[in-house]
Amino acid sequence: MRRVSIANDTRGSVLGASVAVADRWWLRLRGLLGRPPLAPGEGLLLDPCRAVHMLGMSYPLDVVFVDDGRTVVATYHGLAPRARTGWHAARYALELPAGTLRDTGTHAGDTLRWT
Repeated sequence: MRRVSIANDTRGSVLGASVAVADRWWLRLRGLLGRPPLAPGEGLLLDPCRAVHMLGMSYPLDVVFVDDGRTVVATYHGLAPRARTGWHAARYALELPAGTLRDTGTHAGDTLRWT
């Protein structure tokens, strides 16, 4: 799986230095199911994705929804196992270790960049 680094240009912080890109249906379907908890600096970028669920997960995640212009449209802090998000006018969902959004100060309206 391809990996990218994702930064929050608005806040001058790095959300993840090693973020896997799930841009095929099988990779999006599997997501993080059956995988160990993400380490700091890791994440999963789902493309396309408008909502996520935590069914089958055993650890919480921070989730960020991002539109085509790479603007954050919604954030979820510490989304618990078995929870789900709402649907968003987004193209991407970024799953990160719980606490990443707090540590980086990421909010709706921020602009992200990945390489």
